[in-house]
Parts: sequence; C-alpha cells; structure tokens
Amino acid sequence: MSITLIAVVIALALGHAAPTFAAAVRQFDWYAHWLQWLDARFPQAGWWRSRFGIALALLPPLLLVGLLQVALDAPLLGLGGLVFAVALLFYSWGPRDLDVDVDAIVEAPDVPARRAAAAALFPADATPALDAPSLVEAVFANAVRRWFGVLFWFLLLGPFGALGYRLSALAAEDGFAARLPADTARGARHWLAILDWPVKQLLTLSLALVGNFDSVLSAWKDNGGAGFDLHARFLAAAARASVRAELADEAMDYVDDGVPATALVQQLGELPELRDAMSLAWRSLLLWLAILALFVLAGWVS
Repeated sequence: MSITLIAVVIALALGHAAPTFAAAVRQFDWYAHWLQWLDARFPQAGWWRSRFGIALALLPPLLLVGLLQVALDAPLLGLGGLVFAVALLFYSWGPRDLDVDVDAIVEAPDVPARRAAAAALFPADATPALDAPSLVEAVFANAVRRWFGVLFWFLLLGPFGALGYRLSALAAEDGFAARLPADTARGARHWLAILDWPVKQLLTLSLALVGNFDSVLSAWKDNGGAGFDLHARFLAAAARASVRAELADEAMDYVDDGVPATALVQQLGELPELRDAMSLAWRSLLLWLAILALFVLAGWVS
C-alpha cells in the first residue's frame, strides 16, 4: 500500500512539473496500429467483430504488463516494482492536463477562442457548449477519464489496472473507436461504462464530503445513483448541484460582508462555475489521497 501511495504522489508531481515531457511520453500510436492490425487480420465476422472483440485488443498488452508487475514485485526490496508502477501510472494519466485546459477556457479573449479552448473537454464529434452546466459536466467527465478512473483501477490492480483503464477508454472514444468495427466499438463503450460506474459512485461520494452533502445526495438519488444503471447521469447532476451550492455559499459570504452586487461579480470573475468545478475536482482528488495515506499509516501502526 505504501508503494502505491508513493507511486501516485511521484506520478502526479512529475506530470505537473514536466508537462511538456508528459505530453511527449503519453503517446498511444502503437495501440492505434495494433487495433488496425487486428481489424485487417480478422476481416470476416467472428470474435473480433462482436461486442466482446475489445478483449482481443486488451489481453496481449495487459498480459505482458501483468507478468512484469508480478516479476518486479519482490526484487531489490520492491524498488523495481515501484519504478514500474510510477512509469505505468504516469503513462496512463491524462493524457492532457485538465488544469491547463480549464485555464485556457477561462482566459480566452472572446467567444470563438473560448469555444475552441472548450473543445479539449468535449468528444471530437461534439460541438463544445459554453453554458455553465455543460462546462461543469465536462470538467467532471474529464476528471473521471483523466484522473479518477486511472487512479481507482491503479489502487485496485496496480499498473495492470491503470493501463487497462486507459486502453479501454481509448478504444471507446474518439479516433480510436473509429478504427473499430461497429459491434466492437459498442462493446468497448459498454465495457468502459462498467469500469466507470464504481469510479463515478466514489467521486459522487467525495463531492458530498468536500462540498454540500445534502445537495449532492439529493441529485444522486434523483438521477439514478441508487441503481445499477450504467448510463445514469448522477455524477453530472451531483457536480452541477455541488457547484451551485458552492457559489450560493460564496455569494452569501460576500453579502454578509456588505459587498455590493457589482463588486461581487468582479470578485467572482468570469465563469466562476468552472473555477469552482476545478476546485471541487482537486479537493476530491486530495480526499482520495488522504484516505490512501490513512490506510498506509494504519498498516504501519498495526
């Protein structure tokens, strides 16, 4: 568990300290070529062109990673396993920096520039929306895809889980999915929804703990969070509710201090919903790391 915490902290710090290096390293062209090769190798109807075909794409690279993970676990007092875990987590994280993408939207000088910046938070085939609720949803959808999904499966399964989530996400979205047969792509999206469901549940719980518990709980209940609907939008609803509650509390603080409405707007700045959404995402991530640290300390004490 301690190695897991160390790997997470190092990978996070390295990604923020060297964003150019991170962007250069996090390339998955090999995976795109692998998907193309499979498609050419199995042109007829069969396993590859079924809803379960994505397993054929995932198993070889993940089997290799799993074998290396087991082999490097014990040698050199676990140092080899630590280096391998950091490398795979760093590689699977992102691939883009969410803070940078959100800052680009806020700092855009006009609407066309803002729309162009917002495109980084939306699927390639979707038109970026600039209304506050859509942007808040996009921030948390990207937080799941770039941070929490990778982290959750890394905590459960180590490097195998981190890379498995990243490859599953790539196969289900954007340009990679376009390389797959229709049934294979549908299966990949369903598989990703299965992987995302526990992540979204835990992230919603985190929002309740770091934000307004009642607002988040109500949004979670009203949007299918209590069931096992893989496509329920409870996280999006909880994120919007949490941001609304944050802004309302902040505005009330200013009102209590006698700040006039014009000064309040100036204090909050443009797109305050985006700022608060990123703040909530970061606080949730820190909560996850704090809980992981508590598990590590409990293990040492026992």
